[in-house]
Amino acid sequence: MKKALLIIDMQKGSFTSKTPRHDSENIIKRINPLSEEFCKQGLPVIFIQHDGTKENEFIPNTTEWEILNSLNIPLNSFFVQKYANDIFYQSKLKEVLDNLNITELFITGCATDFCVESSIQSAITKDYDLTIIADAHTTGNRPHIRASKIIEHYNWVWQNMIPTKGKVQVIKTLDFIS
Repeated sequence: MKKALLIIDMQKGSFTSKTPRHDSENIIKRINPLSEEFCKQGLPVIFIQHDGTKENEFIPNTTEWEILNSLNIPLNSFFVQKYANDIFYQSKLKEVLDNLNITELFITGCATDFCVESSIQSAITKDYDLTIIADAHTTGNRPHIRASKIIEHYNWVWQNMIPTKGKVQVIKTLDFIS
């Protein structure tokens, strides 16, 4: 089984004063050692970048489209643009994963209740083994629920999913690194 780390939408435009994210500094401090560990093991790190919206946000090569400065970007990282919440929708991700013979995805990023959730659901139907890093994804508060509760809820949902094939597990960063 070959693994890849996916880092979803950790872009400057998703982390602004208008769009604060829960525990973002610590999320980044958890993603960085994960990407280092993947590199040490010779496994790919794939950054997923949202590429444009109907509101003309996240336009390629603008500041909001860029990966956060505080994230370490390993030398041999891959970059895949996405166009919807689902990272597979009309993107080259499946092609990249197939070319690398990837069968297991490790999921991190933003936003838990949108792009992360949609991508997990899509990856399950494509029969990938999934490991979601419980403390390395984030979202913002919503009008009716706090971000910490959203994250807690989705970690529970993913732990209790029945995959089409393979496995779905939810672990903490330290469980992977140790």
